[in-house]
Amino acid sequence: MAASTHDPVAEQAVRYLVDTHSPGGTRIGWLMIASIFIEAWDLYAISFVLIYISGVFHPSALMLGLAAAATQGGAVVGALIGGWLSDRIGRRAVFIGTMVLFVIVALAQSFAQNMETLVVLRLILGLPLGSDISNGYTYIMESMQHGKREVMGNRWQFMFAVGEVVSVAVVAVLVASGMAPDIIWRVALGLGAVPALAILILRAELPETAIWLIQRGRYREAKRVTKEMYGDPLDMLPDQDVERPRVKLADFFAHLRENPTRWRATLFGWIACFAQSGEFSTFAFYIPVLFTLLGVTGHLGIALITLCLYVFAAISGFVGPQITPIIGQRALSIAGFGIVLVSLIVAAIAIYTDHLIVLPFAAAAMLWGHYWDAENVMTIPSMVAKPQYRGTASGIAYVFVKLPAFLAIFLFPAFFGAIGKGNATLFTALFPLVGLLAAIFILPEVYGYRED
Repeated sequence: MAASTHDPVAEQAVRYLVDTHSPGGTRIGWLMIASIFIEAWDLYAISFVLIYISGVFHPSALMLGLAAAATQGGAVVGALIGGWLSDRIGRRAVFIGTMVLFVIVALAQSFAQNMETLVVLRLILGLPLGSDISNGYTYIMESMQHGKREVMGNRWQFMFAVGEVVSVAVVAVLVASGMAPDIIWRVALGLGAVPALAILILRAELPETAIWLIQRGRYREAKRVTKEMYGDPLDMLPDQDVERPRVKLADFFAHLRENPTRWRATLFGWIACFAQSGEFSTFAFYIPVLFTLLGVTGHLGIALITLCLYVFAAISGFVGPQITPIIGQRALSIAGFGIVLVSLIVAAIAIYTDHLIVLPFAAAAMLWGHYWDAENVMTIPSMVAKPQYRGTASGIAYVFVKLPAFLAIFLFPAFFGAIGKGNATLFTALFPLVGLLAAIFILPEVYGYRED
């Protein structure tokens, strides 16, 4: 039995699922958001152990930067491939495969015997990271109701902060224990496989999303899944599968322009993804380096100060989703980018005038704003996309997160040294300025968005 792209029965079933059911959706949402913890662990653990890796392998500055940035570069490719595969072969197959690959490669990198091997392994490690995030947002958007899915999607920054706090705390404990430098970095990086394995085990029993099954015309399986999860057999669907045309990338870009709200929201998402990633990957990622260069305190003291900063950031990451239903996505973005912009200008002035005591407070304010402006940049493009293009939409949005992260982490240290600490901090303020303008002039209010 064949069916065209437009299938009123399938569309009715998808709308019914999104509007009616949420039991189990919260648990699924947290299981998907939990993968952010793994990425945060890797990103911040490497920032703290670079000094030990450098002491063991004595790499060039370029190679050291590449080791830090490699997972971001791999994630660019992983996001594109994973998002497309999520629409093509299903959500479940992608998230199982990505977690298995991450566990294997995360362990392997801790046994690297030279910088070249470490860089290659970290590049491969980025593939499942990028793929899993783009795929996870499809699960969130297809497992939770309007209003609830936006809040869950916005929680990724809270989970990111939790991962940073835990990674910094673990590294601080390893340093305080007197462990050998060559062991510290191996343990810190290899431990990322532990939460990944836990997530893999918890996700193992999750079924394919019913919405994806409906979009693929696999009605019998969709009815079985909804019966098991919600006790609802979706009686509006026939008991016979249909053939549905496969998703094409060219069709995704055409569907963006069908709806002005979808197009403006997606365009904002791309700009905001780039802006928030740029501001974080330059100033925030190098907070430990910045404090060290400014002579604020020793290495263990830097870890403790940074730990306090990210506890503060975690509070911001928790508060943002809670107030989203009250103020909406647009106001959250405007407030977040505005706070970051002001904080970076204050930090630059503090560096110019040698008032270094101001830096920790400016950094704290910057992180508070960042965790608001970054919260919805993946949620919005994923939410407004049609279900058949949702994986692709999430993947492309995540490319705009990871590409500037790769470039900034790789190149910013050299740029940092070339133009000076104050000038580099002021330059970073351009990112939140762009994000703020996009939030004001491009983003429509999309909280509770429903496809007409």
